[in-house]
Amino acid sequence: MNHDVRIRPVSEGDWGGIVALESGAYAALGLSEERSALESRVRASPGTCFVIDAEQQLAGYVLALPYPEHGYPDLTRAEETVAVRVPHPNLHLHDLVIDEGLRGRGLAKTLLHHLLATARAEGYEQISLIAVNGSDTFWAANGFTARHGVAPTESYGPGAVYMSRAVPAVAVPALAVPAAQAVPAVQAVPAAQEEVG
Repeated sequence: MNHDVRIRPVSEGDWGGIVALESGAYAALGLSEERSALESRVRASPGTCFVIDAEQQLAGYVLALPYPEHGYPDLTRAEETVAVRVPHPNLHLHDLVIDEGLRGRGLAKTLLHHLLATARAEGYEQISLIAVNGSDTFWAANGFTARHGVAPTESYGPGAVYMSRAVPAVAVPALAVPAAQAVPAVQAVPAAQEEVG
């Protein structure tokens, strides 16, 4: 991974770029959210939402927030309150998007590994997500399992799949991905393109 890659918390100056990335990933699918909804997800859990910089630009972002198992955000509304953590805490990976021009460099996996390490450090035991637009095979390759008893609402698009995985008890090894390695473009949770890959 290139040394100029940096993961950091979301800042106020990032929102124009985040909204553009989100819209580029989801508008054509009818899954794009309002900026106010995206901002509310970060306010609900700023310690589990990050951006990734590469080549001196905003390269992508991940939004994750605590939600009860089998629960997930409503794409048409902002978060009203911070979700209450239950005895077996679940962190919902709502969105992971990488800039289309920077895909195939392992940035999504780098963000996912950072999120897993953060979840472990904060005591979460599980991460859930909704795979959209056929990305469930990508997420399955990254340790997520479909939970067929949970049917996401129609707002997540046809074929959306609720998935989850355990948070590893030990650190996830750092990735060493060659810059030229091709990675399939898939979507993550409501609103992600090249989502971990």
